[in-house]
Amino acid sequence: VANTPNSFMATEKTYGDFILELELKVDNSMNSGIQIRSLSKPEVNNGRVHGYQVEIDPSDRGWSGGIYDEARRGWLYQNEMNPSAKKAFKRDAWNKYRIEAIGSVIRTWINDVPVANLIDDMTPEGFIALQVHAIGKEATAGKQVMWKNVRIQTGKDMQPRPADGVTPVENYTLNTLSAQEKSLGFKLLFNGKDLTGFRSAFKTTAPPKVWTAEEGTLHVNSSGGKESGNGGDILTNEKFGAFELVFDFKLTEGANSGVKYFVNETYNSGASAIGLEYQVLDDEKHPDAKLGTVGNRTLASLYDIIPSNKNDKRFQKKIGEWNQGRIIVYPNNIVQHWLNGFKVLEYERNSNIFKVLVAHSKHAKWDGYGAQAAGPILFQEHGDSVFYKNIKIRELK
Repeated sequence: VANTPNSFMATEKTYGDFILELELKVDNSMNSGIQIRSLSKPEVNNGRVHGYQVEIDPSDRGWSGGIYDEARRGWLYQNEMNPSAKKAFKRDAWNKYRIEAIGSVIRTWINDVPVANLIDDMTPEGFIALQVHAIGKEATAGKQVMWKNVRIQTGKDMQPRPADGVTPVENYTLNTLSAQEKSLGFKLLFNGKDLTGFRSAFKTTAPPKVWTAEEGTLHVNSSGGKESGNGGDILTNEKFGAFELVFDFKLTEGANSGVKYFVNETYNSGASAIGLEYQVLDDEKHPDAKLGTVGNRTLASLYDIIPSNKNDKRFQKKIGEWNQGRIIVYPNNIVQHWLNGFKVLEYERNSNIFKVLVAHSKHAKWDGYGAQAAGPILFQEHGDSVFYKNIKIRELK
């Protein structure tokens, strides 16, 4: 029906741990979803349905089976994280969905192809609902989504599929490692309790007091916006060469920080230590976003060298919400920056193109900038309040 909002057919019961299977067929111009562990409370957004939604997406982007947090955090697991699953959904055909929600683990399959592998503990129980997405245009009116063979297992009847150890995992639980992450070699850089494993930049002493561990987060406190003006950056005691680093960060309004890698402390600039930098910035309110060249000082950019590609604003979080950053440095020197599950830039470290870009940046004066075989990971104190958590790393070989 044209000009109608989201609508849901929900179960009367709530479900915590379960295995749900169903078949569905949807018109190619529509979008729909399956709500699980969902809630509707009068005091929350006037009763709007919110919670985990397993995506039904017949469009070219191929995100069916991904997990969206309806009316809360947005995308938690979209299929850019698992590209092999993009073709699992068949247009103009019945598709079989399987959803396993057991403990904090939610896994999905389409036509027996593994899609999402999410670990999250925000909502342990809620209703299940079938969604018809909001219809705004007459062209979509009259189109259909059809369901059949909807069935569920609970309790002792459940027969979950074994973990395959291959489907990429996204773990949102606070400062923890899943069995799969451990098997891949990940370890926590921040233990959630104190700053063990970190030191002050240019020193061997403990991190400055501007850095605090608060309720499982690593917080750099505000000191008036001056770069390294209240004690300075912190670095890992360890050095890393090829690696995959994952970290969550939350900006306050107008804030600036950064995550640096291949840091070289012999370049001592008198302020922040020098290294390749994943920019952490409020692009709207901090003036640095307007400086540099073609946006190469904006969020997730390789600072002052390569701008990040963040064309779709829907996948950027609001200030005060948690973002996920990811830096991957492969053994062949290919480097990627990711933001909230999207690859936003890629370059080859030490290539001729990289050297030319550095030569035209503010880093040109540092001989061999970013070229060393290994270096510590740095979290920048830029005088603004910024939070980090779920900081984990693995070495790549």
